[in-house]
Amino acid sequence: MGTSGRVAALMSGGIDSPVAAWRMMKRGCTVLPIHFHAFPLQDRTTIDKVTDLARILTRYQLRTRLLLVPFGEVQQTIVAACPAPLRVVLYRRFMVRIAEVLAARHRARALVTGESLGQVASQTLDNMTVIGEVARGLVLRPLVGMDKEEITLQARRIGTFEVSTLPDQDCCQLFVPRSPATAATLEEVQRAESVLDVEGLVQAAARQAAEERFEFPAVTASAGTAPLAAT
Repeated sequence: MGTSGRVAALMSGGIDSPVAAWRMMKRGCTVLPIHFHAFPLQDRTTIDKVTDLARILTRYQLRTRLLLVPFGEVQQTIVAACPAPLRVVLYRRFMVRIAEVLAARHRARALVTGESLGQVASQTLDNMTVIGEVARGLVLRPLVGMDKEEITLQARRIGTFEVSTLPDQDCCQLFVPRSPATAATLEEVQRAESVLDVEGLVQAAARQAAEERFEFPAVTASAGTAPLAAT
């Protein structure tokens, strides 16, 4: 295990991203899961789900470090300053930027996402191109050609499906526009970001990342390096 190097996986509480992380473990990578949350703007249900998913995935790599990144401030800033249809694409671009900062800090050599082509509004070819444009390094998408049925079957096999289908409050559901853009252009997205302190927001979020650690078979978690308390 870990013979193919370390990768950082963007992980939500849904079905897809834990499967993507597992597929990289299967290929010999050590996976560093990174979860973006909007606590305290939303409750802790998604944080709790992702913590449980990290525990389950630890069966496949024996030790896991989970990073929990507060994302609500970034979202509020985007909502206040940028066109509503672009919100989801902008959220994802910021997630990639922040994840790359954390990946470099933890010596991860690539990012991993659970994107599957055409499954949701942000996962069209146009939007995936615009989102991926901010990445400076390699972004792996192990599910890109799989359909939902295939992904769900794999989630059942690896033991993540039941947790992934519990109700939660994913941060990308916060301030979600009625009609999200499905074919965003790089020009309009860069124009929207031009009014933001992109680097300041990225570095602030990365600094606030909390960490939890898991082991298998002990499957014990240690306290995070930064508390998840309401302010």
